[in-house]
Amino acid sequence: MNRLRDRAGLLAAGVAGAVLIVVIPAVTEVYVQFELTLFLIFAILALSLAWVWGFGGILSFGQSLFFGLGGYTFAVAVINLGESTLPVLLGILVPALLAGFLGYFLFWRRISDVYLAVITLAASLIFYYLIGASAGSQYRIGTALLGGYNGIPSVPPINVPGAPAQPVVYGDLYVLTAIVLAIVYGGLRWLLATDFGRVVVAIRENEERAQLLGYDVRTRKLAIFVIGGGIAGLAGVLFAAWGAYVSPNVFSMTFTAQIIVWVLVGGLGTLSGAVIGCVLVQAVMTWLGEAKLADTNLVLGAGFVVLVLFARRGLVPGLRDLLARIRRLGRGPR
Repeated sequence: MNRLRDRAGLLAAGVAGAVLIVVIPAVTEVYVQFELTLFLIFAILALSLAWVWGFGGILSFGQSLFFGLGGYTFAVAVINLGESTLPVLLGILVPALLAGFLGYFLFWRRISDVYLAVITLAASLIFYYLIGASAGSQYRIGTALLGGYNGIPSVPPINVPGAPAQPVVYGDLYVLTAIVLAIVYGGLRWLLATDFGRVVVAIRENEERAQLLGYDVRTRKLAIFVIGGGIAGLAGVLFAAWGAYVSPNVFSMTFTAQIIVWVLVGGLGTLSGAVIGCVLVQAVMTWLGEAKLADTNLVLGAGFVVLVLFARRGLVPGLRDLLARIRRLGRGPR
């Protein structure tokens, strides 16, 4: 049964990937693809938290920190270098290194889940206020002005490696982002199917039992955290390139909470749920913002409360349970 469900999941993921990469660019205008690119970037970010929290059991409020750091690292590096190949790599590496630094102290000192969440949130807010206080011409890295709360405008786009004169923008950036999303999703699914992934899930279910069985829990949790930080940094790189702009708002508590809502709406413990929850929530918020029917944050909060009360496991697990009940009813009593 599990194998059939896994095969069905892979088939559905393959179809969804083909639609994103091939069908949508063929049937939509460039401006639609430009808007959808942001949804896919946020979906990559949601996957980073789904991996860290949903499968690693690490409640991290720091994904916005790694996301913002990836965006700022890319922006500063690409402005100074004028070519995006190395800045993209730095935008992934720097957040991953910070995640490793934080994770070492958090996991080796065996900080409890609650304190871990508070510390990662505090780290994100520290960056928010530090970057916000960097207004003025004296706050620069090379030729890149940090800009304080105004952020860094006119960030150069991602370009074809080694060819700065060939930028990847609009429809091309959409295709690139869709491919990256498919690679991250497929890579995480593959990782979960390995021995490492099975141990990760075992640690989430019962950390003490996994330790008694001889597994180095701290090392594996650190690896989970570093991978999640790198994925979030990659999403931050794409975000800075998409909008040609990055500001301290990416470190804010509001954005941090929004990432958690995406994962919970889709369903904690699922990768597809993170993507679906993110796209659904962002689509609703975008529509409400354009129609000006209600305050988007108010609607988001109210929807989250309703979800917690009536669908605690999220949309994807709830739908799976519903389909399982329908199948059982269709078979009838034995």
